[in-house]
Amino acid sequence: MSARFDVVTMGRSSIDLYSSDVGALFPDITGFAAYVGGSPTNVAVGARRLGLSAALITAVGEDPVGDFILGFLRDEGVETAFIPRKAGHHSSAVVLGIEPPDRFPLVFYRDNCADAELTIDDVRAAPVAEARAFEFVGTNLSSEPSRSATLFAAERARAAGVPVVLDVDFRPDQWHDPRAFGVAVRSALHLVDVVIGTQDELRAAVLDDPAGVAVEHGQLTGARVTGDVDRAVAALLKLGPRLLLEKRGQDGARIHRPGAAPEEVPGFSVEVQNVLGAGDAFAAGFLYGHVQGWDPRRAARLGNACGAIVVTCHGCANFMPTLDEALAFADARGGL
Repeated sequence: MSARFDVVTMGRSSIDLYSSDVGALFPDITGFAAYVGGSPTNVAVGARRLGLSAALITAVGEDPVGDFILGFLRDEGVETAFIPRKAGHHSSAVVLGIEPPDRFPLVFYRDNCADAELTIDDVRAAPVAEARAFEFVGTNLSSEPSRSATLFAAERARAAGVPVVLDVDFRPDQWHDPRAFGVAVRSALHLVDVVIGTQDELRAAVLDDPAGVAVEHGQLTGARVTGDVDRAVAALLKLGPRLLLEKRGQDGARIHRPGAAPEEVPGFSVEVQNVLGAGDAFAAGFLYGHVQGWDPRRAARLGNACGAIVVTCHGCANFMPTLDEALAFADARGGL
């Protein structure tokens, strides 16, 4: 079957309210800028800006926030035909503080949210089997019916020979028990070709001790997730993925394959304004290279460039780079 879209992503969408007062403590914020967010939404926008055709499977409420999200996506050229509006449910929202270099508190408003109500029938109406890559995130697995819908989508993609990409996306406050996150992620890995995650997320995916997670404002803090990241990577690769990308912030990324030594992919040095959304920019860049047939190192290097650009910006989806911008940025710093 020929591909209708280069990339189809599935999961969260939201209105993101970013503090206008960079550096201010959360209680001292005086205003917010409104953007569109949600990891799979950011990735779809990032992929589209790089030049790929992209469709998003999410859901919004029958509310003005849903109008805001859909209007932005249409302006960006992301296909919205597979985004149902869920009566009786709200579009999601996130409120974010910006306290560089290392504090970015965020609060999720996802009670009764629409995108958690995605169903198997919503997936059946979407072109999951007609993409060159299908990407979903771990948060999709935190509740029903989105859990079953996501696993069904991954099954459909896998059966059609479409590469399945999982962004681990550990949001601790979306789970009743941090160990449940790992159980859910591990249960999906037999359907996954490529895993993308930070070191903390990869550790969390094999976590068996709830004391190993420290959380503040919905984010990992303090001791973060304890454990050996290399041991976590090895455990996850044994469950089926052929490639795992370990995001390492300013240190770039590491590529892991079963039975092979890790491959280092250098990052780019920039002044950080806001780290939120950088991982989604990385995923968009990697997906661009992946569907173009690039080797994983070059694709990850483009991902690093995209992520480095976004950390210098105020928000997520609204600041994803174009391909020309990403290549010019990389070329000025040694190239891909």
